[in-house]
Amino acid sequence: MQVESQSIYAVLVTLITVLGSASAFRYYEKKAIRKERDEDFIRHDCKDRISKLEVLLQESAREKDEMRATILRLTEQVSALAVKVEFLQRENSELYRTLKSKED
Repeated sequence: MQVESQSIYAVLVTLITVLGSASAFRYYEKKAIRKERDEDFIRHDCKDRISKLEVLLQESAREKDEMRATILRLTEQVSALAVKVEFLQRENSELYRTLKSKED
C-alpha cells in the first residue's frame, strides 16, 4: 500500500510540475509577445514623431529663409526712405531759408 501511495504522490507531483511548467511557459510566452508589441508600438511611434519633426524642421528652415529675404527687402526700403527724408529735410531747410530771406 505504501508503494502505491508513493506512486500516486509521485504521479501527482509530476502532474503538478508539468502543468505548472506549461502554465509558466505560456505566461512567459505571452509576456514576451506583449513586450515585443510594446517595443514595436514605441518604435513606430518614434518613427512617426521623427517624421513629423523633420517636416517641421524643413518648414522652419523655409520660413526662416523667407523671413531673411523679407528683412533684407525691408532694410533696403528703409535705407531708401532714409535717403529721401534726408534729401527732403535739406530741401525744406533751403526753402525755409529762401522764404525767410525774401520776407526780410
